[in-house]
Amino acid sequence: MARLAGADVPAPHDNAEKTLAELQKRIPGVQAYIKGFNAEQVGGSEGREVVLTIAGNPLKLTGEQYLLHFALPNFYFHCTTAYAILRQSGVEIGKRDFLGAL
Repeated sequence: MARLAGADVPAPHDNAEKTLAELQKRIPGVQAYIKGFNAEQVGGSEGREVVLTIAGNPLKLTGEQYLLHFALPNFYFHCTTAYAILRQSGVEIGKRDFLGAL
């Protein structure tokens, strides 16, 4: 959200959580952060320049490129990986759960 809104990107989390309960405590803060942005801040960002630093090198993208080719694939990668870990650990979860279908 920050990159698309042209705002400062917050510092990364320290990722010190060791349990699911500890991770769940992080969720309300992240949700509040995202809700702190409004449509006007993000609207029209498809042409805004977004600069990422990867391996010390700047990567310049438009907002549209960032969203479609970096942010969303990254999000789905992490969702898919979490589902795979849960399934491997014996949790009965499947494609319908991922898609939100009952």
